Amino acid sequence: MKLPMTALLLAASLHAAPALAQLPPSTRAMIDAAIASGDPEKVATVLELARSVHADDAAELDAIEIGYKDTQAALAAREAREREQQVRQAGLFDNWSGEGQIGAFRSTGNSSNTGISAGLKLVRKGIDWRHKLRALADYQRSGGVTTREQFLASYEPNVVLNDDLYAYALMQFERDVFQGYSARYAASAGLGYRVIDTPTMQLEFKGGPAWRRTERLDGTASSSVSALVAGDLDWQIAKTIALTQDASAFIEADNTTIAATTGLDLAINSALNARLSYSIEHDSAPPPGAVGTDTISRFTLVYGF
Repeated sequence: MKLPMTALLLAASLHAAPALAQLPPSTRAMIDAAIASGDPEKVATVLELARSVHADDAAELDAIEIGYKDTQAALAAREAREREQQVRQAGLFDNWSGEGQIGAFRSTGNSSNTGISAGLKLVRKGIDWRHKLRALADYQRSGGVTTREQFLASYEPNVVLNDDLYAYALMQFERDVFQGYSARYAASAGLGYRVIDTPTMQLEFKGGPAWRRTERLDGTASSSVSALVAGDLDWQIAKTIALTQDASAFIEADNTTIAATTGLDLAINSALNARLSYSIEHDSAPPPGAVGTDTISRFTLVYGF
């Protein structure tokens, strides 16, 4: 029977060092069991205990440790190559992850009411490319009358230029009746930079030229060239608490739009979170009859997948 590569490499690590002839069989068996487990912390602990008891065999114990580390490095490199190959061979609908949310909101500004909020975020990470899809909807009808109707959808592909720098493209659609427009389209391209990228915190900024077209409820429409500046922070404060902050600004001569959302996630289980978020959107030159600033407080349940 042909042994798996992992088993062969682990077996090799057990015999990579000179035989510990001077060690008691029980100590050798304990070291072999720790190495076979593949647990680095267990191996380090057992070898440290062996050194404290068998100081004269330090050279042989060092050789075993080096052999084990070399084997682990070879396994890690092999697994990395296999993962890369899987990503390269993945189909269009593979390797997507994301979250869906649904809940309630309370708004102030152009309207003051409560309603339903639903959203979806999808991310697909490849070797050099990352694709991000986002959709968000806030909607309410009271007494047969629509009192809030806001939709947003965006698609952003970006390509890695180096470890921290990437180039992005963005296409976005918005509809907000109470802000006075039936449709607002935006397109942008530019550069992004990952300032922080650790297991517990990610912070990045991006910016570039943009184009926007606004179709208003009164039938008029306008197009303009602007600049987009945006930032994204994800911070895992504790095992069950996470903070998110998204902010963006479309800056143009006639109207600047600033949007920001702060969210606090509390983990219910490994897949389900409770999220409390606060969003603010400001237009420096809103349509006649509309106020410049809208705010929304949402409480949603978020399912990650």
